[in-house]
Amino acid sequence: MDREELIKLIQNEVMTAAEVVEYLETTKQNLASLKKRGKLVPVKEYGLVKLYLRADVEKRKEDAVELNEKFRPYDKETGL
Repeated sequence: MDREELIKLIQNEVMTAAEVVEYLETTKQNLASLKKRGKLVPVKEYGLVKLYLRADVEKRKEDAVELNEKFRPYDKETGL
């Protein structure tokens, strides 16, 4: 794998905490809670910088949708 391929792979498959917050439509506080509870674990941490795998973030979003359907069925009924 050459340098350009590696850069493209990282850009496509790694997300910063800010990108995760935007993608999950959540808050920094909730992301910190997910991290603390082991629900979403960064693959690399350096100081305040945390990097997450896109696949892990997408899986968390899928899980959240399933949990919302299971435990908040009234949201679906009211259109929220």
